[in-house]
Amino acid sequence: MNKKSLYLLACTFLIAALSGCTKLKEQVIDEVLGSNIASPQNALASAYGQMDNGTFVDHSQVFSLQEYSTDEAILPTRGSDWGDGGIYRAIHEFTWGPDNSMLTNTWNSLNNGITLSLTAISTINKSTASNKAQLLAEAKALLDLYTFHALDLYGQAPYRDPSLDNAPLQVRTAATAIDDLIKDVESLIPDLANIGQNNTGNGRFTKQAAYALLADMYLNRAVYKDRYNTSGFNFSEAAVDNNGTDMDKVISYTSQLIGSGQFKLESNFFHNFDIQNANGTELILAITQYVNTLRSSSNNFAYMPMERNQKPSPANRGTNAICTTPEFYATWDNNHDDPRFQRHYQYADGTWFMNDGTDVSVPATSLVVGTTLPWFHFNRGMQVGQQYGPRLSGTDYERTPDGRIKVSKLYCEKAPTQLMDFTPELNFDDPNQSVFTQLEINRGVRPFKFEFDPQGANSRSNCAIPVYRLGGMYCMRAEAYLRKGQTAQALADVNMLRTSRTREALYANAPGKALAFIDMQTLYNETGFEMYWEMYRRKAAIRFGKFEAAGTAKPVSQPFRRIYPIPQSTMDATKIFVQNDGYKK
Repeated sequence: MNKKSLYLLACTFLIAALSGCTKLKEQVIDEVLGSNIASPQNALASAYGQMDNGTFVDHSQVFSLQEYSTDEAILPTRGSDWGDGGIYRAIHEFTWGPDNSMLTNTWNSLNNGITLSLTAISTINKSTASNKAQLLAEAKALLDLYTFHALDLYGQAPYRDPSLDNAPLQVRTAATAIDDLIKDVESLIPDLANIGQNNTGNGRFTKQAAYALLADMYLNRAVYKDRYNTSGFNFSEAAVDNNGTDMDKVISYTSQLIGSGQFKLESNFFHNFDIQNANGTELILAITQYVNTLRSSSNNFAYMPMERNQKPSPANRGTNAICTTPEFYATWDNNHDDPRFQRHYQYADGTWFMNDGTDVSVPATSLVVGTTLPWFHFNRGMQVGQQYGPRLSGTDYERTPDGRIKVSKLYCEKAPTQLMDFTPELNFDDPNQSVFTQLEINRGVRPFKFEFDPQGANSRSNCAIPVYRLGGMYCMRAEAYLRKGQTAQALADVNMLRTSRTREALYANAPGKALAFIDMQTLYNETGFEMYWEMYRRKAAIRFGKFEAAGTAKPVSQPFRRIYPIPQSTMDATKIFVQNDGYKK
């Protein structure tokens, strides 16, 4: 049974299950673990479903905590929009507290995932399914994945042994639980299917997904062991099984994926983030989204950076929220010809959308799937400077006399005299507060990494969200090599990423340029070029010693900010958790 079938079977159950486990209280977990679920497949589908029930696909959950806290992304207040009590600004300005609703919602979502995974384990254990071992391994792997993210963000995670009736609720802490998670995932590998076998694909947990998760856990293990260290993490610690070091394990697991022949780097980097990309050659583990099911999906990663007057169809628009910072944009200096920086769109008749003022029109023959609406394709990557595109005339785009879509200079919707000029500079009136006036809402370079899906009324998408992909494995392996002093191997991995990506035909499909030298700063920049907008930056910033640095609207911060507080609502509801250092009353 594939993931889409599992989704459809579980939709009705999931609505009921999630409504009962939003608060982390023992009696709630008792109720959910005791639920009478129709089948082990449904229980497993529910555990998978929590991944795209906002958790990893909504900008205000895991994405916000992993990206808004770094130089890659900022969601400022823009005039009358995005104030919301300062919850978005607080993540970038490092003023968050236990009452921030995004911290609470993310915590609840991850704990819902933990609870649903425990439920699936319990249900599968009691079943006689013919593929019981595989289903059980997948459910346990999902439990480890949700727990890993909770430990990464909050330093703690709840657990209850699903094999025991009335088992006590426990709290796992990152410093010790990371070893238990590693042991558990390694033990599951024999029962997990290889990708593509037993009705699996990149939307299911497979051996290959386990290798990627293990590489991620080993790469960050030193941080979890000594979270507040100010003199450098011990990346050369002996591995859990004493067979080599942490970095040796990262190299081993990533090499199994890189050398397997099952995955291939995309020459068009942005194919990884296209609509209908579910069969992409780089995807190891992805969250498969479907617009036309009861399951939640999200267009957020494309919708949030797009301006309201950028309209992929006459019925769609962006929302003018997220941009990148001047610091991150500056890392691309002298590298704007990198195929990952920007890519122009070419229509079927050969027309290129240049977005530089030379465009007059584009054909109207590209239609939104299942409709008669014309589809305007914006370029991908970093969008900077004056923006161009279609304007509305009634319920349709403005047209040229021959019926093509007219391309015009664009203005901001909520400041109609302000040109839509995306400036690298942000220049807040108060440098410590990311607040713009209504006439400043154009500011900020916009990453259009993910393709906007106009089928989903702005909010939904058929785009699969990568959890692990091949490009990330090269980044992890390069870092492990460099931390071991194996500079040549690290440089080779970075250059494989660079030269495997090619520019569009407009630039003769030129490959990216190889580097002649690499050090830690260069590697940190390179991981940003490859992994921006993919919930990777915060963990990397901590490992590379960049997280405390001052930046746009961010002061120099203290090590306790490397993890978030346990939400106050949870602290008020139970005494089982101890608040993290720096957040205690």
